[in-house]
Amino acid sequence: MADKLRITLVKSPIGAVPKQRKTVEALGLRKLNKTVEMPDNEAIRGMIWHVRHLVKVEEI
Repeated sequence: MADKLRITLVKSPIGAVPKQRKTVEALGLRKLNKTVEMPDNEAIRGMIWHVRHLVKVEEI
């Protein structure tokens, strides 16, 4: 596993399920095309898995 993950919001969560919207916000993604760096652990990977259709992930 990588040390960190670079997560970018590439699709709007407006039409998504409310739980997915909250997950995107919990990842620190507020606006479209915003990028955050998060530690690579199981909790973050699980959050990404639930919103994988809305985000792009790169390993750093």
